[in-house]
Amino acid sequence: MQLLLIFGIVFAIAAVLFALQNNAPVTVTIALWHFESTLAVVLLLAIGLGVLIAGLVSTPTVLRGQWSGARLRRQVAALEKEKAALEQRVAALEAEAARNRPQPPPDAEPERFAELKSILTGGEQASKPPPA
Repeated sequence: MQLLLIFGIVFAIAAVLFALQNNAPVTVTIALWHFESTLAVVLLLAIGLGVLIAGLVSTPTVLRGQWSGARLRRQVAALEKEKAALEQRVAALEAEAARNRPQPPPDAEPERFAELKSILTGGEQASKPPPA
């Protein structure tokens, strides 16, 4: 804010210096209209009129951009809300799926290398057939 104030003061000083150095009288004629003033006043009016026209021409574009930005922010908020709801739904469904998933029965490990064990132990387990 202070920088803007300093810039405004510097601009005002420059405008005063410009007006003091360009005090020659000029006549501006547009069709039937005549205007006589100093060169500084005519130039400053021309600059002011240019700024006003540029502002009026760019206003619809700026307003359209602000409206579309606001609309997009609302859409983002709605989509984030929907995403959060869907994430909660996914978490609930995953928890339900984990609860409803049948637990596999604990399988007894089939006895491996039964013949080798019977040879090593001396035939004690030879009477038992290996499970299929």
